[in-house]
Order: sequence, then C-alpha cells, then structure tokens
Amino acid sequence: MNFQQLRSIREAARCGFNLTEVANVLFTSQPGVSRQIRELEEELGVDIFIRNGKRLIGLTDPGKGILKIVERLLQEAENLRQASQEYSGETSGTLTVAATHTQARYALPRVVQGFRASFPDVRIALQQSSPEHIADWVISGKADVGIATEGLTQFKELISFPCYEWSHVLVVPEHHPLLEISGPISLADLAAYPLITYDVGFTGRGHIDAAFRTAGITPDIVLTAMDSDVIQQYVSLGLGVGLVASMATEHTRQNGLRSIEVSHLLASNVTRLAVRRGAYLRSYTYDFILQFAPQLKREDIVEALQAEPHSAGSSAVHKGDFEQRFLKIA
Repeated sequence: MNFQQLRSIREAARCGFNLTEVANVLFTSQPGVSRQIRELEEELGVDIFIRNGKRLIGLTDPGKGILKIVERLLQEAENLRQASQEYSGETSGTLTVAATHTQARYALPRVVQGFRASFPDVRIALQQSSPEHIADWVISGKADVGIATEGLTQFKELISFPCYEWSHVLVVPEHHPLLEISGPISLADLAAYPLITYDVGFTGRGHIDAAFRTAGITPDIVLTAMDSDVIQQYVSLGLGVGLVASMATEHTRQNGLRSIEVSHLLASNVTRLAVRRGAYLRSYTYDFILQFAPQLKREDIVEALQAEPHSAGSSAVHKGDFEQRFLKIA
C-alpha cells in the first residue's frame, strides 16, 4: 500500500470516476491510475469501485467506507508534513486564502497588511470565487482558509467560525426619488424600481429574496453580479437601484451615488471563516484567522478542529456558547 494508490482512490471519487481527469490531477497516465486502484483492491481483497466494463461508475458499499479511511490517512499525511515544517522552525511558506470578491476587496486588505508585517516570509495566495467553489477548495486542501457569507455551514468536512455581522445598503443615483421619502423606506418602495444586486448564493442574497418573499412582493431584479463594484457601476448608469454589502459603500459619493439605510427591511448577515475539519494549522494560519476575527481564541479553534462531526452537531461552530460568544464580541 502506498500514498499514490490512496490518492488515486480519493481523486477517482472527486473526479466523478473519470480516470482521464484523475490522471491529469495526479500528473500521471490513465493506465497508471487504473493499475494503482487495481493493486490496492487486490491487496485489500475487496472491490472499491463498481465497474461497467473498464469504466468506473460508482463506489461499492465497502468502497464508501474505505474512501473515508483513505481521506483521513491523506489528511493526516498532510498534517504530518505541516507539523514537521512547524517544529523545524520554518516561518516561510504559502497561505492560500479563498474568498468571495466582497471579502477580498473590502474585508481582507487590512488583515493582509497586518499579516505581512508579522510574517514577511509567508506568501499569500488569494483566490476569489463562489462560496461553493471556496468550500471545495478548502475541503480538497487547495486552500487553507475560506471566507464567505453563504454556503460554508453546509459541509460536514468544514469547521466554520462566525466573524462579523453586516447589513445590506441601498444605493441610488443622486437626486433619486427614493431619497425624498420621509421616514423608513419600505420593500414596496424598492419594488417600484428595477433592482440590481448579487447573484443567487452570493453575499447575503438569500436574505434579500426571503424578505421580499415574506412580504409577498416580487421585485424586478434586472441585473445580478458577484462584484459589488459592478453593481454600483450599473446603478450609476441609471439601470436601477442597488442592494450591496454595507462595507462596499466607502466610495459611494465619489461615484455619484447615495446610500440609504435598509437594515430594518433585511436580516443581517454573518461572514464566516472556514477551515478543513481535522487539519493541522501552521502558527501563521492561526495568526491570520485571529487578525481577521479578533474575538476568536486559538484554543477555541483547536477545540473545534479536534471535535468529531457528530459531537459538533453541525459543520459550523454556530451553536451554544461558540456562536453567542463570537457574535456578541464581534
């Protein structure tokens, strides 16, 4: 048994049993992947995969259990490598952070600046994508840390921590009729105009949809985007009014826009930071997390990482004392 065999098993499941794709991921040949899988099956005495001719089409029942063990073994091997670097005194390396555009653009610059001052020899690789891709990258080990508002609590392979709360803000062009309304603005007021906001699954969009749905109002959403700056650009062109994250409005007036408080209409959002359950985190990774969410404590992170999924009750550290303490401080 060797690690290349274990990697072949894991990647075959991740790649939808497409051995050509597995070979590309592992920088080897398709026959080589097939051989590694078959040799491990012969050594274990069980079929891990269901086959249709030479094609893999699924996991056998024993294979499902074996895959979980394979994933644990490979994660522990990575943890061993990380620990050896830590104990050998290395303070260099690469910290890969996956985040949505809003987090990368508005929440991370201050943290990255502070982190670089503390760890000048650590390279930061910042990746931007959707919450679903961010979760996949952290689970697969392609990213050390994931940051997003939505989606990170849905994966049992992740531990996610609440970091800070924020609200949506309405942005409109100068002299827009909504600026003339006296008193709190209503959802009906918003629905009278074309609306520009985030794509489904991004930056609290679920709370926007839920508010209109609960009120029985159907908004005219004419354009969606992942990028707060893009939303505000189209608002400035007069295509509609925009709902964006509050932290994205720092230059609103410079762009000829005005912001209107609407926190009374929409539920607040919680940005979360996720790491892979059971991962060994380098000291500089803990430092990055604590700079992003100062209300967290290292011992809480360690405790959560070591907790079994069934005892945690969820992929997110969001129940009981954890959530209440973190958000109260935040």
